[in-house]
Amino acid sequence: MMDNKPCVLIVEDEHNILSFMRTVLQANGYRVIEASDAAQALNMIPSHLPDLMILDLGLPDADGMDVIKSVRSWSRMPILVVSARDQERDKVTALDLGADDYVTKPFGTSELLARIRTELRHAQTISSQEEAFVSGDLTVDFFRRRVFVGDQEAHLTQNEFRIVTALARNAGRVMTYDQLIAEVWGPNALSDNQILRVNMANIRRKLEKNPAAPRYIITEIGVGYRMNEG
Repeated sequence: MMDNKPCVLIVEDEHNILSFMRTVLQANGYRVIEASDAAQALNMIPSHLPDLMILDLGLPDADGMDVIKSVRSWSRMPILVVSARDQERDKVTALDLGADDYVTKPFGTSELLARIRTELRHAQTISSQEEAFVSGDLTVDFFRRRVFVGDQEAHLTQNEFRIVTALARNAGRVMTYDQLIAEVWGPNALSDNQILRVNMANIRRKLEKNPAAPRYIITEIGVGYRMNEG
């Protein structure tokens, strides 16, 4: 079952700043995960699915600008840049690449928390506009990140929810195995259909009355999966 606390990924290689932000966020009800370089961050995002990323641009193995470009190629997750770079061109570049906001170091606790709240509210507004997908007795609530069959909640893992959400948002269309793998595990994930099939088997056990004859998610043999429209 998913933790309902907002999850924030902090990407920062300076220990003192990382420790400060971790303490502040945890004290204010956020779940915190951490990465000290770009490679670690890009590996953690698909597996932990954070609600927001706080990103320092001066990382030891890559420029944070490259992290923004990579994440934006497949994810709408809010990105809050926190950097010592105070030149206007750096702010403009980061925002043009897809960052949602930019805070210059040093910064105050109240400012950081306000920026985080603003970006999470904005992300929720976008999600709530889509509201929910309904097919027969199946309801996928995008905003609350919950799935129901009739009045019973199906307690999906994060990856299972991501799969169901991707299919629901493309209902009636076939999504290939590679498309789903990229959606859930990131664009650099290996094309391992077996892990997708294992997740799908678990999803069907939770959603379908008869998993061997699925009503909601149909297998297109050799190609991928398709969500029934209704």
